[in-house]
Amino acid sequence: MIKTFVKWCVEFPSWWNIRQSRKSLLFVVMLTLSVITTLMLSFPLNAQINLPQTPVSELRGVWLTNIDSDVLFERDRLKGSLQRLDELNFNTIYPAVWNWGYTLYPSKVAAKVIGRAIDPTPGLKGRDILKEIVDVGHQKGLTVIPWFEFGFMAPADSLLAKNRPQWLTLRSDGTRIVKEGTHNRVWLNPFRPEVQQFIQDLIVEIVRNYNIDGIQFDDHFGLPSELGYDAYTVALYKKEHRGKAPSKNFKDPEWVRWRANKITKFMKRVFTAIKATKKDCLVSVAPNPQRFSYDFFLADWQKWERLGIIEDLVLQIYRDDLNVFVRELEYPEVKAAKRHIPVSVGILAGLKNRSVPMQQIQTQVQKVRDRNFAGVSFFFYESLWNMSKEKPQERQAGFQKIFPTPTPYPNLLTGWKPFS
Repeated sequence: MIKTFVKWCVEFPSWWNIRQSRKSLLFVVMLTLSVITTLMLSFPLNAQINLPQTPVSELRGVWLTNIDSDVLFERDRLKGSLQRLDELNFNTIYPAVWNWGYTLYPSKVAAKVIGRAIDPTPGLKGRDILKEIVDVGHQKGLTVIPWFEFGFMAPADSLLAKNRPQWLTLRSDGTRIVKEGTHNRVWLNPFRPEVQQFIQDLIVEIVRNYNIDGIQFDDHFGLPSELGYDAYTVALYKKEHRGKAPSKNFKDPEWVRWRANKITKFMKRVFTAIKATKKDCLVSVAPNPQRFSYDFFLADWQKWERLGIIEDLVLQIYRDDLNVFVRELEYPEVKAAKRHIPVSVGILAGLKNRSVPMQQIQTQVQKVRDRNFAGVSFFFYESLWNMSKEKPQERQAGFQKIFPTPTPYPNLLTGWKPFS
């Protein structure tokens, strides 16, 4: 069409009435060029440069956990699940490795401190599920990033809590139980040197002994802001504040900031230890939006990102209300992080008693793609198609529509430079 139009323009002067003035001829030529430009700009962009319909690379992840899920407890089931994820064009898995006060892999560090080298669940006996996941996952081309799910948290009745009561932190009233759903939890004190060393040793053990692609933390690498009133932490605060005790108001800005900064300092130490062990091990964090993470868990991921001590951010936005979901994609700190490191979005695929329809999942994925995030990850494996009001075949077909073709996991470290 354009070629024909241009030919017409070239031949136009030959039949143009020669009696018209040169001024009129110039006007027509200018008008012709304007029409050509308008037509070219009106064509779809992909018609001009043939852009692909799907991202060149995209994080397509899912979290694997032993909570409300049996995926990890039988070798063939685990292998089949990884096979299915590969067939549906997922490319990243986040298997839990620290949960319920135990490691999910054989750990010399855990054996020494807790008294057990691995979670005692029968389905894990005699196995190293992390090695299985790494081996099978890599065979399928999946990126494997172990998830340090419980962070500083532990069940109140766990061996860890019973054997190391001095490691636990408290509220101002002396209580220590924190409810998580129906479960009683306690929290290791992230400010105690012994606790920090234990957690760091677990992390380094994983990084050193397994061919993993990265390791991931979340809000549990912080501390519920109502805690921190144990004798050790109070004494440390007084030492750094000329004898002044911390505020009884756990939301006091200075008291919140002091504890958050201590956790940031430890996060920096962990980052350094990981890189000293394996330079190309990606350090990933999957927190809630900044306001919630900071106010409720003292996890200042915005500062971590600014300091360059995380290399990948997967923001948990588990919202049913689409307007709220979109609003949280557009917070200033999220946009700032996207200019610095790859940022993906965690989307809720469902919970044990909360089914999320496929249409909602597909819509949220599209909103994420519209805003050029690095990708998406789903919480959690069992709710992809086994915990839903929709049939498993329907759910899998829905994910096939989201990921119609294979797409490589993005090289998250390429071109990344920390702020000076």
